[in-house]
Amino acid sequence: MMVSVLGLDIGSKRIGVAGCDRTGLIATGITTIDNKSFVYVTEQLSQIIQQREATLLVVGLPYTMDGDLGTQARRVQKFTKRLAKALSLPVTYVDERLTSVEAEQQLQAERQLTTKRKGKNKGLIDRRAATIILQQWLDRSRADRSP
Repeated sequence: MMVSVLGLDIGSKRIGVAGCDRTGLIATGITTIDNKSFVYVTEQLSQIIQQREATLLVVGLPYTMDGDLGTQARRVQKFTKRLAKALSLPVTYVDERLTSVEAEQQLQAERQLTTKRKGKNKGLIDRRAATIILQQWLDRSRADRSP
């Protein structure tokens, strides 16, 4: 089965973007988009969607630790609804609690992130968080399809 899906880690300053291989097995970070304006983000994503022929957006939803939709999650949903409409793509959500922490830990383990340069690497963290979000969705989709 051929799949082309984008994973998004939406933040107020940056949006991490991940894509998957055509088999839908492996998610990889693509880029980080500065969240300058809605129009800018839409233009940037539109180019990536065309290049990759993406058919679905998988967006991380930052639930609170007790599983509620907090202010940030509602903000992400509102932004995502506008984005989905502007890009004419369906959206699905993944619980993204702690993905940024996990992303940071992975990058430190891979020695791509040092504590001294942490501030400069926020885009790298956002991109990795998007990769984790998309990978979770890919793994769950595969599990749902297997007998």
